[in-house]
Amino acid sequence: MTPLTTWGAPLLALAALLWWIARSPRTLIRRMVFMTVHLMYRMRFQGRRHIPAHGPALVVCNHVGFVDALVIGGASPRPLRFMMDRPIYESRWLNWLFRLVGAIPVDSDRRDPGGLRRALDQVSQALRDGEVVMLFPEGRLTPNGDIQPFRRGLELILARDAVPVVPAGLAGLWGSWTSHCGGPALSKWPRRFRARVALYFGEPVPPEEAELDRLEARVRALKAEADAWVESGRRA
Repeated sequence: MTPLTTWGAPLLALAALLWWIARSPRTLIRRMVFMTVHLMYRMRFQGRRHIPAHGPALVVCNHVGFVDALVIGGASPRPLRFMMDRPIYESRWLNWLFRLVGAIPVDSDRRDPGGLRRALDQVSQALRDGEVVMLFPEGRLTPNGDIQPFRRGLELILARDAVPVVPAGLAGLWGSWTSHCGGPALSKWPRRFRARVALYFGEPVPPEEAELDRLEARVRALKAEADAWVESGRRA
């Protein structure tokens, strides 16, 4: 048996893997994130079927900690485009990753004149290309564990592109080192490992019914359901 014959099959398999990675980097990253999240937490996902299998959509969720995007991105059956603060997007060590997954940086017009318009243009283009865009309508991490009022950015997006909105409620990360509980996020040592974390998706809300108050109420209800599962584990 020649060396070429011996190594032919492994080399072909490696070439096929590299080709797949090059063609679908977001799919690979999403699967890796999914496995990582399951190693870090005891996850419960509910309602993932509510994310449309095809076509554009928005996903909106409450914002608890810096790993929220990883949890939601790993749970989604489709790759998500995330809106994120430009200073985080331009992180020296992670900018390559954010670019690879198609994150959309956004900054205030005070710090970056025209920055909001450019971000909205990217969101609009993604939706018109049939993608799913994820955003945190609160615009910041919760300072107290409760959901903060939704901001108008969501309305600006829907005014441009009338797409269905999938609400989601996240529970279990308040109190973690990635949240603002007990001090600034990322300034504390992790105190829990394999904590219960729940992410519940709700039915899509048609764009003509997607008022901020209604969406906020739906996210609150989903978070309450997720909280109940997390608390049931803590009492057990």
